[in-house]
Amino acid sequence: MSLQLKVFGKTDVGLVRPGNEDYLHLDPDNHIYAVCDGMGGHQAGEVASMTASQTIRTAFTEFGGQHLGSPALNIGRTLPPMGERLLKSIRMANRAIHNRASENPELSGMGTTVVAVAFEADIMSVCHVGDSRAYRLRERDLEPLTRDHSWIAEVQENQGLSTEEASSFVGKNVITRALGVRNNVEVDYRIVKVRTGDKFILCSDGLCGFADDDEIFDVAIKYSDDPNKLTDALVQMANDRGGSDNVTVITIEVIEVDESPLPEMEVLTLKAENDNTLAAEDTWLTKMAELQTQAEADEKKSGTGTNKLILLTIFLVFVIVAVLIIWYLPDL
Repeated sequence: MSLQLKVFGKTDVGLVRPGNEDYLHLDPDNHIYAVCDGMGGHQAGEVASMTASQTIRTAFTEFGGQHLGSPALNIGRTLPPMGERLLKSIRMANRAIHNRASENPELSGMGTTVVAVAFEADIMSVCHVGDSRAYRLRERDLEPLTRDHSWIAEVQENQGLSTEEASSFVGKNVITRALGVRNNVEVDYRIVKVRTGDKFILCSDGLCGFADDDEIFDVAIKYSDDPNKLTDALVQMANDRGGSDNVTVITIEVIEVDESPLPEMEVLTLKAENDNTLAAEDTWLTKMAELQTQAEADEKKSGTGTNKLILLTIFLVFVIVAVLIIWYLPDL
């Protein structure tokens, strides 16, 4: 199957906060893209969002086949391979963050949102926890692909409030679901059909929390021919609104894709893991940690060997120069 994408991503600290707790995940080799928005004091939010991205990346690159086929991690649904792999990786990210917070009191209570997509053939799997968002821009229509896991979103749905009415509520930014807060997690999952010319936007609430869908649409239409400029313009819009939060944006344009008979799928909320699945996730996380430790040791060893080679080369050059000087000195 032919799949060609043009992807641009940008994360910005904004104009108020001292650090950036967002994390930008770009993996063009696997066609995996994600935005994570961390939360927690003492830089714990940065740790949570970074841990989420690193766990997802390692699960894909090092444990993909084994991870996908492990019976202990069975999710009870038949999903496309890349979608299932992404979903399991996000669950493992939740477990990794929660375990790390449990082991370090300074990281207690940390968590992160995540909105992540995986492309295969002409479908895109969307996994979502929290209030970071995904949109599809097709022709002159901007379609939200996710629904916020937030208190105000639930109030709007249950009581039929308009966006304008909900905007005046205190506590509207309180999220009801995030990675790392509990030992297991419910993940929203859906399948979206893609076609040539489609554009997708992933963003943290540093953008969608300060600009409504109509405003995002206006910018998206204005820069629809240049995803790079579109990314910059959306980040700039967030900062023009005061820049009081970190902001992260990924824009994806489908340049070429082959059609397939695979259908779209409406949002599924996958149940949280049971104790057996959590135990299996811990086993895989231990293997991943061992792999990371070994990689770091190999890198250090390689670096030491390189340094020794450089010093040996310098020494040999020095010896050769000294010999030449001694050899030719009597003739001078």
